[in-house]
Amino acid sequence: MKFGVVVFPGSNCDQDCVHVVGEVLRQPVVSLWHQDTALHGVDAIVLPGGFSYGDYLRTGAIARFSPIMRSVEAFAKDGGLVIGICNGFQILLEAGLLPGAMLRNKGLRFICRFVTLRVERTDTPFTNRFQKNQIIRLPIAHNEGRFALDAATLSSIEKRVVLRYCDENGQLTESSNPNGSTDAIAGIVNQAGNVMGMMPHPERAAEEILGSSDGRLIFESMLEAFRHA
Repeated sequence: MKFGVVVFPGSNCDQDCVHVVGEVLRQPVVSLWHQDTALHGVDAIVLPGGFSYGDYLRTGAIARFSPIMRSVEAFAKDGGLVIGICNGFQILLEAGLLPGAMLRNKGLRFICRFVTLRVERTDTPFTNRFQKNQIIRLPIAHNEGRFALDAATLSSIEKRVVLRYCDENGQLTESSNPNGSTDAIAGIVNQAGNVMGMMPHPERAAEEILGSSDGRLIFESMLEAFRHA
């Protein structure tokens, strides 16, 4: 399975993703420059974390118009696997590939720490290696990570939520929702299930030496889905 990792000006987690795919999963991986349009025959695309275009206008708002994104959007509409992590999630929202918007964290401060999450669905290409309601640990690192939805939209996408912030017992509490996201949502998929956005960083928790290897299962799930496609 061949992965492509998109690199924008300001991306800072692209090489982490390349490392996980190439060195941990032992799968072929290429970097895709934001000004290019060729996808080089990849089977999955990763939009990594960082600060694309410096977040000067709004997180993900400028990156959404990069030439590569036209190819990413077409790839997604054709059923290709696309995952957006942190800033990549923000870009997917701006591109209209996922619903909702990102606002400043509830405390108006940058947050960088491990959080606990509850896996809500295991029938997606990104979560099939987990158990339903499994509690996992992944790090977050963002300033504008408060996922926001209106009540009507929230009701319509309830079945598309795949990850929620929770406490160590799997309970949804105010204190366990680090950024104030609507309904404690940390990750969602599109209606077709082939596009996922998540604020936590699985690539930063893909090896035990990093404090958790739970994130590796996100990438292994994609590999499993591809093998059985």
